[in-house]
Amino acid sequence: MKNVFVGNMNFQTTEAELRALFEPFGQVTRVHIAMDRETGRARGFAFVEMPNDAEATKAMSELDGKEVGGRALKVNEARPKAASGVGGPRGSGGSGGGGGFDRDRDRDRNRGGSGGRGGNSRQGGRFSTEDYRDSPRQPREPRW
Repeated sequence: MKNVFVGNMNFQTTEAELRALFEPFGQVTRVHIAMDRETGRARGFAFVEMPNDAEATKAMSELDGKEVGGRALKVNEARPKAASGVGGPRGSGGSGGGGGFDRDRDRDRNRGGSGGRGGNSRQGGRFSTEDYRDSPRQPREPRW
């Protein structure tokens, strides 16, 4: 079973069109077009599962760079999904919903390691205030 990534797709491409594009190379088990949760619009990439690895490899080599819907497709083997979105590429969303931003990792990088007061203060995915325990409180600005 080989999972094939299809990128740079036209946003109006349907699952049926994608299946028809891959079926001349062999059997297609599943076609999944990634959709934006908020807008319901296609995100411009999809995944196609093919049970035969040789057929999938032939499809990748033949379809990579082929123009469909006015756009040159980018077709290659899909990489496995990371175990967690934290620390992933920016904008990945991930399980933390932080878009790949890891506050503790960035703070430790700027500090030059995990030394210093508190070290890595990540507790159950929440931000801890233990690093600021000895710091004076900053005055708030008026809200008018």
